[in-house]
Amino acid sequence: MADVGEVLMSVLSTIRVPKPGDRVHKDECALSFASPESEGGLYVCMNSFLGFGSKYVDRHHARSGQRAYLHITRTLKAKEDDNNSGSGHPPKKKPTRLAIGIEGGFDLELEQYEEDVKVVILPDGQEVTSEDLANMPDVVKERNTGVQASTDSVSHTLQVQQWDGEVRQESRYAADLKQLDNGVKIPPSGWRCEVCDLQENLWMNLTDGKVLCGRRYFDGSGGNNHALLHFQETGYPLAVKLGTITPDGADVYSYNEDDMVLDSKLPEHLAHFGINMMTMEKTEQTMTELEIAVNQRVGEWEVIQESGTTLRPLFGPGLTGMKNLGNSCYLNSVMQVLFTIPDFQSRSYLPVMMTIFAFHRAKLGYGLLSGEYSKPAPDPGDENGRDQMGIAPRMFKALVGRGHPEFSTNRQQDAQEFLLHFINMVERNCRSGPNPSEAFRFLVEERIVCQQSQKAKYTQRVDYIVQLPVPMDQATNTEELQEAERRREEGDTSASTVRAQIPFTVCMAALSEPEVLPDFWSSAVQAKTTATKTTRFASFPDHLVIQIKKFTFGLDWVPKKLDVSIDVPDILDLSALRATGQQPGEELLPEVAPPPLMTPDVEVKAPVLDDSTVSQLCEMGFPSEACRKAVYYTGNTGIDAAMNWVMAHMDDPDFSAPFVLPGCSSGPGTTPTESLSEEHLATIVSMGFSRDQATKALRATSNILDRAVDWIFSHLDDLESMDVSEGGRSAAESEGGRDPPPGPRVRDGAGKYELFAFISHMGTSTMCGHYVCHIKKDQQWVIFNDQKVCASEKPPKDLGYLYFYRRVPE
Repeated sequence: MADVGEVLMSVLSTIRVPKPGDRVHKDECALSFASPESEGGLYVCMNSFLGFGSKYVDRHHARSGQRAYLHITRTLKAKEDDNNSGSGHPPKKKPTRLAIGIEGGFDLELEQYEEDVKVVILPDGQEVTSEDLANMPDVVKERNTGVQASTDSVSHTLQVQQWDGEVRQESRYAADLKQLDNGVKIPPSGWRCEVCDLQENLWMNLTDGKVLCGRRYFDGSGGNNHALLHFQETGYPLAVKLGTITPDGADVYSYNEDDMVLDSKLPEHLAHFGINMMTMEKTEQTMTELEIAVNQRVGEWEVIQESGTTLRPLFGPGLTGMKNLGNSCYLNSVMQVLFTIPDFQSRSYLPVMMTIFAFHRAKLGYGLLSGEYSKPAPDPGDENGRDQMGIAPRMFKALVGRGHPEFSTNRQQDAQEFLLHFINMVERNCRSGPNPSEAFRFLVEERIVCQQSQKAKYTQRVDYIVQLPVPMDQATNTEELQEAERRREEGDTSASTVRAQIPFTVCMAALSEPEVLPDFWSSAVQAKTTATKTTRFASFPDHLVIQIKKFTFGLDWVPKKLDVSIDVPDILDLSALRATGQQPGEELLPEVAPPPLMTPDVEVKAPVLDDSTVSQLCEMGFPSEACRKAVYYTGNTGIDAAMNWVMAHMDDPDFSAPFVLPGCSSGPGTTPTESLSEEHLATIVSMGFSRDQATKALRATSNILDRAVDWIFSHLDDLESMDVSEGGRSAAESEGGRDPPPGPRVRDGAGKYELFAFISHMGTSTMCGHYVCHIKKDQQWVIFNDQKVCASEKPPKDLGYLYFYRRVPE
């Protein structure tokens, strides 16, 4: 066999040094979910930087001719002996830090591995160790160490499995904060709110020294919002929580930045009002400690994860766990459920010409369903094995999050928003072939009745999720809730958690009851009047997704999560909610547009909007165009009125569409003859409409996709007999071609369903916490908690966030 140095020199020209932007896949095989922890390790091509498992590296060598590979293997270290509890598990430490995977934070089990890296030359498999490289020329060392030292660009953005909720940024107001010389001096103790005399949860404004109480928390505890009201009156941005001041720092909140912040000049700012930071002692819980207490008090973590019982691990096809790549539990839960549905399992839904998206979707499906990766992970300290290794879909997460402002980050996300995002990706990538997202697609009929003329208007729209309201005022355990509230107000911290019990039938009644529209413009009476809107199912999908609307805003517009228990049924019959269409003898509202708000001879000028109100709304996370509409339609009357408008119009189809002035037919820079988006055209055509119909809809709605889809469903009768004169075919030609009737491709059938999966959320906000899912397989509920897959003993069906039903066969 040739000398190792000679062989390496012969392939040196094929070894590249990674440049900025090159992706070096050192953690995942391009064709499977093999990793350095897998049997045989991972081989990284030193030219293309793609990783290959031991089953695929020979194939890549044969096809590419590449010979030099970086071989990476990792073996699990034996765990050190711990003082275990009687249950066989180490005693859990009480969290003292609002973090995950950080010392003092919520527990995250991290394995320790020993890594071995060497260069392998194929086809003979000659190995070049680090000792061999040490004796080679510098040019050889440079190229080899360049690949070895590079970071996997995919896993680099996903590798942080830790989350620290205590990391704060310097406030932009701290350096130049103006403080009033008003002679105010604050004593070191004995504080009271200057408005209501409250003696806890007190905040001192760092501009004028006012001592006022903080916000009321979602569970009823806290203050009376006087510090917040003071900011709204004065605009003074920074406040410090009294009782948390120590020589090491304090809780500082920025109202304008809407976050806890750092103040590098805090000692100076406190001294201005007579407070010596070095002599202060902590007398109240910090905001971090309060958040930890809330997470523990809510009790969801133990119940939803079924932590109180010993769960039996499961292995085999369809029972593969997914590693948490750093707040990726929302993705893990959604994909586990989707690949339980036959439409997503079937190969017939893959395109003939495989796209990158279709390939990674197929790769993930095989990884979850084959059972190849659902095996107990080797544990040197446990002869019986342990939790399975699972798969780590780094490349898939990078692909579906690419270009998205939220899903491309490591931050926690809303599982419902990700589900819709993924369905949208499937829609875009399955325009010309079978579409698995049709399993969720259904039509909604909205019937609006003018109360003055009793004439009706019918529209249809496509939807994928049913959003179920939660009427908190109809809880069945009101007395218990009031007693728990009273005990909390008295400071009884030992009181057990009492969760509001809401009947599922009450939620369904709130969904189906008519909605009153007080300012409806009626084309029948040519004026604004009152109308009622009733929503019904125009079709029933094969699989129905129900979202419990647990996340809302409090009276002070602080996001909160409703802590509720809902008796969600295993069998659900929605047949009574099927739409019936136009009633016998019922007259329809005439198709007449409302009159313009301005006379034709008056030039439409851009409105003058209150920029501060717009920016405040934008900082809350609402779309900028929606914020501009809110301020305009409320006449610049302030943040409260604008927020009320936003909350009342969040479900409008054009909520985030570009703001169009009343009296204008289109937005700025948009004309009826402007070229239409090919992507928008293709999306509407994929729903079963012709290109001519899609063109007309987009031109009628200023080229805005969401509005065009709504428009097309409300003009189906016009489209059926439409005479195309805009560069398309005539009606006669269309009839000769026998085009399918207009309308989306939706499946329909009986409205009776059975529950087969649900996704639960733990935590106080969708932007933090943890997701797990429960799936019913062969009449057995199974819990998927990232890479842990176990038989469920007590599935918490009453605490779910997203519920998945499938149609019961007739």
